[in-house]
Amino acid sequence: MTLLIISPDYASHLLPLATLGAAWRDAGERVVVATGPATDALVRSFGFERVQLQLGKGSNPGVIRAEQQPAGEDDALRGFFDATRQGMVQTLRFQAEARLSDLLWQPVDAARAVQKVVDEMRPDAVVVDHLAFSARLGLIAAGIPHADVVLGHPSALPIPAAGEVYGFPPEWPAEFTPGDAELDALRELCDRVGAAFTAEWNAALAELDPAAPPSRDAFAEHGGILLFNYPAELADATRRAAYPESAFLGSAVREEAPDAETAAWIAGGEAPIVYVSFGSFLSVRDDVLGRVAAALRELPVRVALALGSGDRAALGAVPPSWLVREFLPQVALLEASAAAVTHGGNNSVTESMTFGVPTLVLPFSTDQFAGAAALVDAGFARSLDPNRASVEQIREAVVEVLALPAEPAGRLAALSASLRSRPGAVRARAALA
Repeated sequence: MTLLIISPDYASHLLPLATLGAAWRDAGERVVVATGPATDALVRSFGFERVQLQLGKGSNPGVIRAEQQPAGEDDALRGFFDATRQGMVQTLRFQAEARLSDLLWQPVDAARAVQKVVDEMRPDAVVVDHLAFSARLGLIAAGIPHADVVLGHPSALPIPAAGEVYGFPPEWPAEFTPGDAELDALRELCDRVGAAFTAEWNAALAELDPAAPPSRDAFAEHGGILLFNYPAELADATRRAAYPESAFLGSAVREEAPDAETAAWIAGGEAPIVYVSFGSFLSVRDDVLGRVAAALRELPVRVALALGSGDRAALGAVPPSWLVREFLPQVALLEASAAAVTHGGNNSVTESMTFGVPTLVLPFSTDQFAGAAALVDAGFARSLDPNRASVEQIREAVVEVLALPAEPAGRLAALSASLRSRPGAVRARAALA
């Protein structure tokens, strides 16, 4: 049997998809990943084959830097980072406007490239990243059965019947207080972008398959098998009613190579560990990392901080008991941590829940706001506005999550036990069987 995984050339997208593919590999089956060259080493580390497939201009081998992106993409990335400094609505507006050009990249050519890969590989099963819109367009146009994996908060797949529109968060933490006029303007923009995106999707679909019925909302399209890389226990009532529980994978906890330095550091102290990471993109916000570091310096904790593309000097004086590197083995550290400080990305959220780690979420963009709200509502997290939170507020919030009350702590432990007893890779393989 051959499993084909289709992913953009971004490590943060490929890691959970490759983790799901490990279930097929461990069963002695062939796994092929169609993606770009930046993530080739990651594909090989899983023991998979790679075939060339370009689904966009940008790439991310693990830590993204604007100066390493192609011309045009570098300025777009800097624009995004600047928008995050302005606030929630400004960031969501920037991302909505960018979607007019960056989601359906060369849709007909990319779709046909996907169809060619499938024709040559003849896979028994296909798994595709939901955000690989051009790839999914090719699969849908050719009638190729596939599993569509949503690597984010489930609201990344809007439910139009519930009044949802792509790019407008259905909920966000109370610490974010945009005005009604701002929200109305954002909603109107997201509606316009959705209509333009759907028109572009339908034009490409008609070229690929003139007999195909047009989509009413291309952002709401999905494959025949739909999988959310997210725990059902955290999903809101609307989604739990709309999708079967089997659609929720829980988490796809990545494989990691042994790291002797990290293992020795974990074993080298008694104080509780706080893990800090803003992922491969948002680590550029080292102004916020600096405030987090200042807050944690005053607490009786050991800190493991993934610096990413941030400047180490922004952290100030780093205590000798801390572990600070550009990249850290997140799974090993979360398994040993008492709390985490995160931007609320999907990998960070689901892996924290897998190991029962309460979090402080400082969301910057996209579905991170909805993800943060879900964790706060469950009692598993605090959330602050990263642009406005003071050192003292961050310190107080970390103290709160370290002292999680017994009732939410018990529910978090139960969620952790559920996610660890039946990993997402096992659930994914069962769904495709």
